[in-house]
Amino acid sequence: MEEVYAFLKKCQVYYLATTEGDQPRVRPFGTIDLYQGRLYIQTGKVKKVSAQMKKNPKIEISGMADGKWIRVEAEAVLDESVEAQEHMLAAYPSLQEMYKPNDGNTEVFYLKNGKAQICSFTEPAKEISF
Repeated sequence: MEEVYAFLKKCQVYYLATTEGDQPRVRPFGTIDLYQGRLYIQTGKVKKVSAQMKKNPKIEISGMADGKWIRVEAEAVLDESVEAQEHMLAAYPSLQEMYKPNDGNTEVFYLKNGKAQICSFTEPAKEISF
């Protein structure tokens, strides 16, 4: 899991895919946090991505860094604890102007039943389950 976290941090921006009905939805994300042995992402409750993950928690993530790319499939699970929100926002001070722990909008989701592949054109794919 630490390798997946480190790779996504290196990407800086990765792409998160959800579904809305039968339509895929993909958008750039930049938050990734390792907290209590789980990978976390952050968003706002008012955003469509939040409702999409609550309705269908199956998500996919893709990003690229140093000539390699990662594909992650997982289930996004809402964690309503203030501590998880605080940990995420401490890791991303730039978000603290828009989000505050327990403000009714800040949400963090941890990734459950995760499977990742780190791939390149020159090396065999590496598979990681978490």
